[in-house]
Amino acid sequence: MNAFYFTSLQSAAYPDRQSYKMKKKPFWETKTLEEMSDTEWESLCDGCGRCCLNKLEDWETGEIYWTDIGCELLDCETCRCRDYANRQDIVPDCIRLTPEQVRTITWLPPTCAYRRIRDGQGLHPWHPLVSGDPQSVHRAGISVRGRAVPDTGITPENYEDHLVDWPDEGWEPENSK
Repeated sequence: MNAFYFTSLQSAAYPDRQSYKMKKKPFWETKTLEEMSDTEWESLCDGCGRCCLNKLEDWETGEIYWTDIGCELLDCETCRCRDYANRQDIVPDCIRLTPEQVRTITWLPPTCAYRRIRDGQGLHPWHPLVSGDPQSVHRAGISVRGRAVPDTGITPENYEDHLVDWPDEGWEPENSK
């Protein structure tokens, strides 16, 4: 294992070199969502941007329909929020994920680390906490990079023109297909 891997995971998965040497299990394998520190919680986000896509809900059935339209704060290239600290002031319907929210929200993508931990699954190998590389989520084709469009000039009446299925798709290793 190279030094880059250890350095990038040092603060979250392996808080000190001794834990790393002892091969202590990473926090996401030993803690519940409620037990995680703020730093651990935030590090679970893989930076895919899927949860920041606008969605439509059928009020009669509750079914969720994904669009390829990013929230007004989503940087469609970096797949990160342009103003994370103030996002709820700027976008009032932005949902701040909490363990309680994660347990009740039905639209989290199947690749989402919060959902996977909630459901007792591990992290995918492309997750930055596992790979040690924040770009691995993009290389694996999980992120919205190159597939999402900014919401600039798109009115809600036109959202139906932007319906897509891919955000609700899972992931399989290349050699398993």
